[in-house]
Amino acid sequence: MRIRPSDITPEPIYRARREFLAGIAGIGVAAALAQPAFGEQVMNVSLIERLQYKRNARYSTTESANSLADITGYNNFYEFGTGKDDPARNAGSLRPRPWSVVVDGECEGKGRYTLEDLLKPHALEERIYRLRCVEAWSMVIPWVGFPLGDLVKRLKPTSRAKFVEFTTLMDPKQMPGQRSHVLDWPYVEGLRMDEAIHPLAILAVGLYGQVLPNQNGAPLRLVVPWKYGFKGIKSIVRIRFTESMPATTWALSAPREYGFYANVNPEVDHPRWSQKRERRIGSGSLLSRQPTAQFNGYAAEVASLYSGMDLARNF
Repeated sequence: MRIRPSDITPEPIYRARREFLAGIAGIGVAAALAQPAFGEQVMNVSLIERLQYKRNARYSTTESANSLADITGYNNFYEFGTGKDDPARNAGSLRPRPWSVVVDGECEGKGRYTLEDLLKPHALEERIYRLRCVEAWSMVIPWVGFPLGDLVKRLKPTSRAKFVEFTTLMDPKQMPGQRSHVLDWPYVEGLRMDEAIHPLAILAVGLYGQVLPNQNGAPLRLVVPWKYGFKGIKSIVRIRFTESMPATTWALSAPREYGFYANVNPEVDHPRWSQKRERRIGSGSLLSRQPTAQFNGYAAEVASLYSGMDLARNF
């Protein structure tokens, strides 16, 4: 997909919008404080938009973010179709409000949580992360969210919990791609516990200072920047703590192509193409490629998680 120069959001406009949001943040905070007690109401779109957030420079890349047009127009979200432009065209049928997430398995915090339940205790941050997809394309995205590890701590997993499993909404009326047999629905993903509590892993509720568009995984999605994009499960409705490794959707569908760990590794090719180079969406040329970085450029932060592991076998 070729993005026109006019579609790219100039940085001054983006910065001006952030300043505007910061200016109305006090209104949003006041509105939040005026809401009923914890768990009594589902958060609505306008309230999420007005919540104050801060840039987390420690974990943000200094690379320029892709435009909003790039990020919202070129997606993998098979629940709305297998084409890159299908999600933007078909995701209007998703109803992201009201929303709830079931928490179960090996934890003390079992229950059904509304979106407000999940968000209210957490300060939102903007983190500009690289996204690398297994098809050898990449983007840079300014996510708004909070550390997954903070939620894990709050849900109090037991000593038996070694993994965290996530499940996407299953509703073919809202997600027409689920009427096909391209995957075994619902979509399931998972992380090892030490991956889940790593400070780079976040649950995102927005991007570019706005509520997540439906095609990007509204209202709640996982972002794990050192892994291939298919690990970033969207529209989450269940979080389960398990003792054994979850049976994840792509690993079941094509185990030779999609492993559980899915760490970005230029030395481990996909069976049908090389992973050594990648195409940055919005670069202006379909032929332009750049070298793929180990762990998507986050090796200094996460390589120690896999000390002693054979990353070619545990791919």
